[in-house]
Amino acid sequence: MSSFMKGTVFLTFVIFLSKLFGFIYRMQFMRVAGEEAVGIYMTSYPAFIFFVSLLQLGIPIAVAKVIAELHAKRKDGQLASVMKTASRWSFLSIVIFMPLLFLFIPYLAGTLLHNEATSLTLYIALGAVPIVVFSGLIRGYLQGIAVISATAWSQMLEQVIRIGFITLLLPYFATPDNPALTAAYAMGITVIGEVFSLLYLYIHYQYEKKKAKKSAEQKAYPAMPLLRIAVPSAGSRLFGTFTWFLEPIVFLKALTVSGLTAVGATTLYGVISGVHVPLLLFPSFIPNALAIVLIPAVSDAVARGNYQLLNERIGISLRLSSLVGCYAAAYFFIHGDELAMKLFHLEENRGFMKILAPIFYFYYIQSPLQSILQAVDEARPAMMNSIYGGLGKLFVMFVLASQPFIQEFGAIIAIGFGVLVTSFLHMATLRGHKMISAGFRFFAIPYGVFMLTCIIQTYFIPKVSFGFWTNSALTLLILTLLLLLTNQIRWSDFKVVRSIFSRGL
Repeated sequence: MSSFMKGTVFLTFVIFLSKLFGFIYRMQFMRVAGEEAVGIYMTSYPAFIFFVSLLQLGIPIAVAKVIAELHAKRKDGQLASVMKTASRWSFLSIVIFMPLLFLFIPYLAGTLLHNEATSLTLYIALGAVPIVVFSGLIRGYLQGIAVISATAWSQMLEQVIRIGFITLLLPYFATPDNPALTAAYAMGITVIGEVFSLLYLYIHYQYEKKKAKKSAEQKAYPAMPLLRIAVPSAGSRLFGTFTWFLEPIVFLKALTVSGLTAVGATTLYGVISGVHVPLLLFPSFIPNALAIVLIPAVSDAVARGNYQLLNERIGISLRLSSLVGCYAAAYFFIHGDELAMKLFHLEENRGFMKILAPIFYFYYIQSPLQSILQAVDEARPAMMNSIYGGLGKLFVMFVLASQPFIQEFGAIIAIGFGVLVTSFLHMATLRGHKMISAGFRFFAIPYGVFMLTCIIQTYFIPKVSFGFWTNSALTLLILTLLLLLTNQIRWSDFKVVRSIFSRGL
């Protein structure tokens, strides 16, 4: 259990740094490029992620699971053959889909996004897709053999490169009169960061490959075991990214129907997706770290038939994720809108955080739940849960955001609705699994503590007498005391963390 916790704590720290650098990148990008350029970039970025998911075919997740199982059974001699099979299928997907996507971009930019200015950014994004595909394969390999640090450091390296270029070079190339070109330069910086990340991962892969190499020639690993895992996982991820790909399309169409101009709607989407949502997602570095280590950790416990260890790992992961959700929901509900104004210099406080924060509590438990379901061969139900959540989000978004009296607030409500549907369906699926004893109690008390903290800060403590940062610290203090009193934060947790660090993490 200590190795699982060590890997989680270390990965959490590195992903926190990566998220922090990514947040700094977004702030710097907004200040250098301006809201319209950010809007063009953020409108194009979901298409980039969808292209990546389409070409990956879910193979990186399958690689991580298969290699974790082989590594647990000490069959390291087969690892290289798994990578060869995965690489062949990835190369085939690139050959098939890249030309089709290249021809699709003009229609996407001009007809679906109603903005020809996005076309150059989309072409540059498409060029980065093969890089991300092969980076994903190496990440899956390293995660499978529990070399988590390399994957985490590669993400941080990518963010550092992006911050450096956005700070030092973009100001010289950014043109206020041509936001489309500025957005294209920013996407080019993203490509450069991906290249450095791939090189770093490849060096670690070669080192680990030599350690696992054996003299006997191994037979080619069959494709079907990989595809049985990859296809459902690809379906879940592909549909999730497809709904994100459709999100700016539906958003822009709905707001133009409600009376906004296309440029105004694009800028507004950039503010929501480039400021408010990333701010809410920032604390998810802990659940994201847990999600990465859970696939090999749960697969290992299942392969050994150790159900006590399986439930112990799942229980700790869900409890930690729910605590993160409690802290994030309380802080952003009370202080989120003011924090966005201070960090990004927004001109208007629209109150989006007060709508999203109570709902995004459940987002922080979503990625660990997804990883657990994939690791226990419940990838298909996880995929269907994502489909239902994605379809619900898009439907509610178009219906509400197209109404003149609600407009962008309808889109905000729809984003939260999608989070709720997917998260609750994941919990219901997990609860029905025979090997797993997790229920719904892990989030009920923390959510109640979140609501009690908001009531205390709003109605019983006068915020007028405190500054913003002092009042923020007071909110976190009240929340921590309530979590200690309700035994959600346990003194044994601190002993576990101290023992991890004392052993040389």
